[in-house]
Amino acid sequence: MVEWVLLAVIAVLLAFLVQRFLFQAFYIPSRSMEPTLAVGDRVLVNKLSYDVHEVNRGDVVVFHLPPEEVGPDGIKDLIKRVIALPGEVIESRDGVVYVDDRRLIEPYLPDGGPTGPEIERQTVPDGHVFVMGDNRDNSADSRVRGPVAIDDIVGRAFLSVWPPNEIGSL
Repeated sequence: MVEWVLLAVIAVLLAFLVQRFLFQAFYIPSRSMEPTLAVGDRVLVNKLSYDVHEVNRGDVVVFHLPPEEVGPDGIKDLIKRVIALPGEVIESRDGVVYVDDRRLIEPYLPDGGPTGPEIERQTVPDGHVFVMGDNRDNSADSRVRGPVAIDDIVGRAFLSVWPPNEIGSL
């Protein structure tokens, strides 16, 4: 009996440590990342990823909202795609995103869809990234909230784990 209790305690402790420091599952609460992720999907986030390498354009990241931006729904974390990196110049014209004056190829957008509201030409500040949802007409992202501090990034979403028929890498 003591062995079972000890085994259960160790299992709970390991699960806590994995979730706290390595991987964490996140629920997708909105349509902002469609068609890549749908409402109700769950993803695994690698929390160590950016301890090993820099943030890359195209990464799907989870980040903390500043406390003053947490709405009545209580959602404290958002998931978006990194579009521009620190020091890069981003803008959009006629529904097309440009980074450092080069058209951004975005195969994840539905039917090569437009970017939604135009992005005024701006330089991404040091220590920040410019993020956008894949569903550009339904995403409160850096166009609304401004660039995201890299320190606020929880980690990189790398695997969709729910629903079972949609399991796969991101």
